[in-house]
Amino acid sequence: MTDEVAPEPELGLRERKKRATRRRISDIATGLFTMRGFDNVTIADVARAADVSVNTVFNYFGTKEDLFFDRQDELVEGVAGELRRRRPGESVVALFRRRFIESLDENAYPTGFHEGSEIWAKTVMDSAALMAKQEEFGRSSRRRLAEALAEETGADPDDITPRVVAAMVHAAQWELVGDIVGRKMAGQTLHEMRDTVYANAHRVFDLLERGIGDYAVKPPDTGARDAASGK
Repeated sequence: MTDEVAPEPELGLRERKKRATRRRISDIATGLFTMRGFDNVTIADVARAADVSVNTVFNYFGTKEDLFFDRQDELVEGVAGELRRRRPGESVVALFRRRFIESLDENAYPTGFHEGSEIWAKTVMDSAALMAKQEEFGRSSRRRLAEALAEETGADPDDITPRVVAAMVHAAQWELVGDIVGRKMAGQTLHEMRDTVYANAHRVFDLLERGIGDYAVKPPDTGARDAASGK
């Protein structure tokens, strides 16, 4: 029997409208934050620019920082989903290597390998509140990955291994992204840094592979194997 991930239910019109409103408010807020600086923009400024009430903004976002990091909760929770959906025979290191390289190919924003990442990074670094929030999300991401690894491997509650592996994987990706953003802030173009960025990613994951490469390998897909053999 194979592990199957149930497709997400299709969203109704009301939910789609709510998500669109949330994204629009966040996009407008992010534009204001990057232009003026996070600490120089109020919730009232965001509400006025988005043509909604202050209460409406708070209906969608608990804090001002959440307006800027509007997809972080989704990314944190997505870590567990990525692990569950890894390919048969794929270790946790192989999974995150593959996903990081794919994200570079797509110029996905979590990697920093996209136009404007230096503007985003400067906005964060110029605000103590955003720096603190970013650190909080980092801790949440490590903790969620450790929990998912413990669930996948059946680790005992006092087993430190899932926490160590999660910390190593998170640290590797954090340093890779930091290097990319640092290069952007120094004036390099995506084209100029491309070869180095990919080489660094493979080098870092090679290091992880040699240390924890056989940890959390998903069992073979016995259902597919039995079907192929006619059992």
